[in-house]
Amino acid sequence: MKIDNDHLTAFAAALSEGTFDLAARKLNVTPSAISQRIKLLEERIGKILIQRTTPCQVTEAGRPLLRYAEELALLESEVLSELGVGDANNSSSLRVPIVVNADSLDSWFLDVFTALLDLPEITLDLRCEDQDHSVALLREGSVMAAVSARSEVIQGCRVELLGAMRFLALAAPSYVDRYFASGVNAETLATAPHMRFNRKDALQQVFIARLTDVALDPPKHYSPTTASFDEAIQRGLAWGMVPEQLASSSLKSGQLVQIAPEHYLDVPLFFHRLRLGSVSLETVSKLVRQAARRSLRWPTDR
Repeated sequence: MKIDNDHLTAFAAALSEGTFDLAARKLNVTPSAISQRIKLLEERIGKILIQRTTPCQVTEAGRPLLRYAEELALLESEVLSELGVGDANNSSSLRVPIVVNADSLDSWFLDVFTALLDLPEITLDLRCEDQDHSVALLREGSVMAAVSARSEVIQGCRVELLGAMRFLALAAPSYVDRYFASGVNAETLATAPHMRFNRKDALQQVFIARLTDVALDPPKHYSPTTASFDEAIQRGLAWGMVPEQLASSSLKSGQLVQIAPEHYLDVPLFFHRLRLGSVSLETVSKLVRQAARRSLRWPTDR
């Protein structure tokens, strides 16, 4: 059985653009043509590949096909670029989708942006996800690479250690005076509110468990952006785990202090990438490795 390229392109466009209308605009066809092509592809495969929601969602059956479509599109773009043949429908043809955790995206990963200034032919399609959950996007075929705290090898992918990201438990001095005047221990941590990035963020709970060896359920706030997370801590609303790269200026100025200076969390980060003969993916992977090596710690670092 062979897969029709027009059908595959419509399938991938609907998922990347989110709707059949936007996919039609991208491919310069009608929405009904997109719908018909996807329907024919599903009939050919014998399975439902897309959930007709807003935005469109890939089904479990469609994930291998989405991964194949993304790989094929990148390799085709590289061949056309090497041949000097432009693609009138896509000026950013060498697109590399990657998922990165927010703390990395706001700190050491920024060096990748600087390095890409000299490579305008490559564009990044960045997704943001918690470091413990980012590989799920790689498994489903939405991205070609992932920065993750998970070390297990995913089928069809390579994995390598990037280094460790150190997180410090920080709070405003006024917060420490209010909640930790008698020290940082199980009793005070049980009543001291802490900040979480989202409901997947377990760093604060891990820190508490390692420090006290007791299962606690203290009050917690949620703030889904790095800026608001840090601002809430600086204003004395809660304590939280902050990457040392983002904490240095606040610690120097005295806006924040470590609540337990002898304790921290080192979170190993791994880079997963598809086993794909793509020059663009290999180039981006090299830039990620270089940026990580400049900023992250290695297991022997103290």
